[in-house]
Amino acid sequence: MKALVALEDGKIFEGESFTGAGEAFGEIVFNTGMTGYQEILTDPSYKGQIVSMTYPLIGNYGINQEDMESARIQPEAFLVKEYNAIPSNYRSTGTLADFLQEYGVLGVEGIDTRALTKHIRQAGAMKGVVSTRTLDPEKLVRMAQESAGLVGRDLVREVTCQQPYGWSQDGPRPGEGFSSAAPGEYKVVAIDYGLKYNQLRLLAERGCAIQVVPAETRADAILGLEPDGIFLTNGPGDPAGVEGVVDTVRSLLGRKPVFGICLGHQLLGLAYGGTTYKLKFGHRGSNQPVKDLVTGRIEITSQNHGFCVDLESLDPEEVELTHVNLNDGSLEGMKHKKFPAFSVQYHPENAPGPHDSLYLFDRFIEMMK
Repeated sequence: MKALVALEDGKIFEGESFTGAGEAFGEIVFNTGMTGYQEILTDPSYKGQIVSMTYPLIGNYGINQEDMESARIQPEAFLVKEYNAIPSNYRSTGTLADFLQEYGVLGVEGIDTRALTKHIRQAGAMKGVVSTRTLDPEKLVRMAQESAGLVGRDLVREVTCQQPYGWSQDGPRPGEGFSSAAPGEYKVVAIDYGLKYNQLRLLAERGCAIQVVPAETRADAILGLEPDGIFLTNGPGDPAGVEGVVDTVRSLLGRKPVFGICLGHQLLGLAYGGTTYKLKFGHRGSNQPVKDLVTGRIEITSQNHGFCVDLESLDPEEVELTHVNLNDGSLEGMKHKKFPAFSVQYHPENAPGPHDSLYLFDRFIEMMK
């Protein structure tokens, strides 16, 4: 079934759907990972985006329940050069096409993903539409131009949990006040802006009892749970568009140790009094080099973000830069000089990606100790 991809600047790409008819809108972005497509598809940070994979062959190892990073597929559509309909892996329980169809997400192959990636790198990430229903290029471009973008939009409300839950050995279990959480030496409240399950798995492995709360939960309710630490999770979109949460984060500073990842890092930057800005085409992939300025060590990291904290907007008397991106020099990590709070822009939970940054979870444990 023929499919067209239209960008708001008028660029058109042709392909074929491998999941049936459909139409989807979002900001078109690319991911440079060679593996990890299931984790990418279930990462809530991709809400509101159409993901194009730069690796040319996708679907080789199928789908399995163990690699789910949330309860469902999160991107609006999925673009690949070539889809492999016959997976071969001992853990596979189904095909990528079946997985996409289960959640009503459009998958398109035959796209010249190399040309698409080069165009986005030069022109910047932009709004787009992918469709099998509307095949008039001019009409599709107008539809892309009139669609909602990411700037100023609160996507967290679309992915955060609706009710608190605890993290157990079997995954999420509804309940409040750590009643449903697996026991642990340290009590951690995770504020869910669009978290990935492996973050909770790694905290649990390190002896944490975890209570997950919705993004709109106020500071007094969080502190009322008497946690030993507070974890600010990843999430989608523009941090400046998320309503109400910066005041909550600001109210938690100095009260308990705080560890932030991705959107949680950006919200901490706003709570410190800084600002954020949109990157030209973002950082998405499992091979991004980051330098730890404290140790001088280079980490290969997994990343997924289109916005960044502006280092120049932060007070150097209060906030210290700890990590920097070696590709473009952007801020990748920071810590507060007065409060027990630190954060990184990238994803140290290695799902998918390397294990170079797992020490950050150990650092959080030491801070709670």
